[in-house]
Amino acid sequence: MADSDAYLRAYLRRDDVELASEREVSHFDQLPVSVLTTATLDWVRHSLPGVPVDERRFRPNIVVRTPPGTAPFVEDGWLGRTAVIGEGTRIEFVRSSERCVMVNEAQADLPRTSLLLKTIAAAHDNRLDALARVLTPGHITLGDPLVLA
Repeated sequence: MADSDAYLRAYLRRDDVELASEREVSHFDQLPVSVLTTATLDWVRHSLPGVPVDERRFRPNIVVRTPPGTAPFVEDGWLGRTAVIGEGTRIEFVRSSERCVMVNEAQADLPRTSLLLKTIAAAHDNRLDALARVLTPGHITLGDPLVLA
């Protein structure tokens, strides 16, 4: 578009935004769907007492509520498997995400911390979640079960 800043400002109804390129930080998309469990999030929280840990830092598309006592990184066992979500959406788990410095960055009410990435790197080879591709698209809603096939 001719003026992307003007479009963005109109869309957001704000005058204080503009698009800018980030040359110093590399970004890349990995796969269409990122799935993270509450068991893994709880492990991160337990590993970093006093550090605000929130799923927003990891940008998952889907957070799966796991039963109490579920081992952290349960997502690792899903790699190579398929799952059905809700009434028939099917996904295939391909690999986990290699995490980058963005998990440490401040966002909204979450302060910057250098501890998140260090902790994930030391404990789990810098990986956190299960990445998937969509085999059968469909609608999913909050509370839909994820059933491994």
